[in-house]
Amino acid sequence: MQNDFIDMIEPTPELHSKKCKFISFFIRIFLQFFTYIIGLISWYLYDYFIAIGTLLLSFIIMGIIRSKIRNSVIPFKQKEYQYSDQNIADWYTAKEICNDSLEQKLEELERV
Repeated sequence: MQNDFIDMIEPTPELHSKKCKFISFFIRIFLQFFTYIIGLISWYLYDYFIAIGTLLLSFIIMGIIRSKIRNSVIPFKQKEYQYSDQNIADWYTAKEICNDSLEQKLEELERV
């Protein structure tokens, strides 16, 4: 008999402080819209041929940035699952920038 078990996935961390939610929101906006913003700016400043090339180049660069961020914070056993930009931003903010459990304890100490 085979004893293969599927490990439960860790849920996406919840952000509690306003600062962490704000940071996660801007990371998500950066991941979602930076490619289009760069394409529009290059179209406005230059020709549309250059804008198309810039759009393609920024699409490749944003894919690399997104995968680097994703692979640096998501647990190893969960890397096979698909994550949205919001989930990647939440994971990155919770693991690298904010430590919500520590911040909650500090806020509780400040209230006392």
